[in-house]
Amino acid sequence: MRSAKSTGRIIGVLLLLQLAGLTVPFILMLPLTRGTSEFLTNAAGISFQIKLAVFLLFANCALTIGISIAAFPVFRQYSHSMALLLVAVSVIMFSLQAADNAHLLSMLSLSRQYAQAGGRDELFQTLAAVLGANRRWVHFNELVVIDAWMFVLYSLLCRFALVPRALAAFGLVTVVLHFTGIPLLLFLGYRSVTLMGATMGLSQMVLALWLMARGFAETASKPGAELL
Repeated sequence: MRSAKSTGRIIGVLLLLQLAGLTVPFILMLPLTRGTSEFLTNAAGISFQIKLAVFLLFANCALTIGISIAAFPVFRQYSHSMALLLVAVSVIMFSLQAADNAHLLSMLSLSRQYAQAGGRDELFQTLAAVLGANRRWVHFNELVVIDAWMFVLYSLLCRFALVPRALAAFGLVTVVLHFTGIPLLLFLGYRSVTLMGATMGLSQMVLALWLMARGFAETASKPGAELL
């Protein structure tokens, strides 16, 4: 069985890959997220780019499940229920991403049909508006679950001092900022504040680099009995 230190170093590498797996698809999908008319006009011309983004999102969610399972032997020593919760949320994240990806590919298919029809059709505009709205609501829920997964991870790290508590606490603050600045505002019908969300990426990068260098603390605060 791997030590906590070596497991933590592996988790650090995987977290860095996860961060890239969330960032790169977001950039690739910009033509699908700028507005109804733009995705109808542009998506068909970058079909491979959209499909690559969808594949990367699938792979990244599978990676998130892998991180949860890889960390499980360490986390269950401190709280079996929280370790299971991390795995469960990662599975929910994968399921919601599958639904989100289906909407993205449907948007791509609609863009292709729009291009073949020569454009300027009110029916396509109506379908695009409905499909785009459906995709946005699924995506907002996906963002909430991503925040939930990160919150459980940082809570475990902070509660049991598996990394410096200041580092884990900073991560918790950035998750709250991300949730408040992006999904919560979007659910309420306001524009998101991207800068508030960017801080979570910074905290994840710092955490990943720390774990790659130091791993999980071997002398973390183990409870005398399993905690809830």
